[in-house]
Amino acid sequence: MGGFLLVAVSPRMFGQGSAWFTLAPFGSALSGNMLQALLDTALTGAGAAVLAAAVGTALALLLGRTKVPGDGLWRLAIWALLLAPSYLEALGWSRLVEPDGVLSQLLGMDLGWLRHLVMGPLGVIWVLGSRGVPFAFFAVSGAVAGLGRDFEDAARVHGAGTRARLRIMLGMLAPGLWAAVAIVFAEAISDYGVAATLAADAHFPLATYALASAVTNFPADYPTAAAVGWLLMMLIVLAMLAQRRATRRRSYAVLSGRTRFMPRAPLSGRGSAAALTGLGLFFLLALGVPALGVVCASMLGPFGAVTAHSFTLANYQQVFQQSNLLAPLLLSLQLAAVTATVALIGAVLVARYLSRSGRTGTGRAAGVLDLLLLGAVALPSIVLGAGYIFTYNLPLMNVLGIHLYGTLTLLAIGLLAGALPGASRLLAGSFAQLQDSMLAAARVHGAGPTRTWATTVLPLLSRGLLWTWLLTFGDRFLELPLASMLYPPGRQPLSVAVTGLIVNYDFGTGTASLVIACVGVLLVIALALLIFRLVAPPGWHRLEQR
Repeated sequence: MGGFLLVAVSPRMFGQGSAWFTLAPFGSALSGNMLQALLDTALTGAGAAVLAAAVGTALALLLGRTKVPGDGLWRLAIWALLLAPSYLEALGWSRLVEPDGVLSQLLGMDLGWLRHLVMGPLGVIWVLGSRGVPFAFFAVSGAVAGLGRDFEDAARVHGAGTRARLRIMLGMLAPGLWAAVAIVFAEAISDYGVAATLAADAHFPLATYALASAVTNFPADYPTAAAVGWLLMMLIVLAMLAQRRATRRRSYAVLSGRTRFMPRAPLSGRGSAAALTGLGLFFLLALGVPALGVVCASMLGPFGAVTAHSFTLANYQQVFQQSNLLAPLLLSLQLAAVTATVALIGAVLVARYLSRSGRTGTGRAAGVLDLLLLGAVALPSIVLGAGYIFTYNLPLMNVLGIHLYGTLTLLAIGLLAGALPGASRLLAGSFAQLQDSMLAAARVHGAGPTRTWATTVLPLLSRGLLWTWLLTFGDRFLELPLASMLYPPGRQPLSVAVTGLIVNYDFGTGTASLVIACVGVLLVIALALLIFRLVAPPGWHRLEQR
């Protein structure tokens, strides 16, 4: 990526221009349609981050501190929202509200006001923000699980009301909250699926779509694309600086050997009704409505008319009859599993290092590492893929003996590069709560480093580690931009194979394949959670039970 980003200031170094040093690409990126796209991207990213952090925190507190009816069902809905590709959600909304769309056909009226609401900034913010809710939920839920009852009891003894106790609790959740804001902001501004579908149809330009056009147009404008990549990274750096300013020189280590865990409180009848209403309304708008559009598209007949006689299951039968979709499915499963495992190992090392450095107030290298990780998140996947193609196809790579271009290894590296930063940020909040005194106590009693981690750290963070692995697995399974640019000939991942069906106007089979893939991933996640519940020692479930 360093080589690709250098094109913005030195095009001649890579044969992309005549200047050894120039800032002209930044001038192009900060003018005209490109500037408007960057401003729109910053607006939608901030709106999506605030929306996702607010809703994700509310979900984490509700599901982590109270006994909500249908708890498992709501958690499954969070995973379903996470696993649905952004372009499918956007296409679902577009298919519903477009002229002569599903709602227009079913209701027999033109819903122009709803179409103008969805096909614009508010619709883009809603889709990106609702899709970011699972990231915020997982970032905050680990910190919520580690909150004891000592601080809340102390506040209650001193006369604090419900609002005051909630304010204290949110203060202790600051690492997770800021991690949620940073992750969702980065995901929102780097998303390409919504930019290429809903935003493009609404004539609402976003930076990723403008950047992709600069790369894919002939001739390709790599310097301007690299300049836009720099500007996207700068937006993330600003978010990171705000996070560091809010949390620096403060300790959020609240988890110790004396922590008394808060039991999940049952809700009253009115409280249960309010919670179920809020949860149902959110998931209906975030998941149910766009899913209706996608499912309708997967069940339409060949003529595409929405009538009672046109709905059919023939598309799903066609998916199971096409054996050429089995190899891409197995390849995507393998890539997702390997990427999730390696990313989890790296995320544990990074999160532990960052939490220790932040607690001691030392380590400039930790700050640089944190900025680099979030900078990697800021780069859209399509730009990452373009950078890999640009760099590893240079003649210099052959001279150095690096032959990664056109191999499955390069695709795996790209998937890992996109997964590691987010996984590290998800674990940062949980590691920030872990006091070093617990590890010291274990070593004093004769435990070595391996046994200390196995008996002290792993039981406390086991669920956070499991959720991080599952999150990474689900996110990488249907990843499209990187897969479409880096897959080797004859080794198509599932997302590329399905996209090929849609490009060839086989919309029914393509959307049906994605529906089946999402259901399959949910089954894998449910199986992993079941195995964890059955195999993990009873003490590991203490945080969940209490």
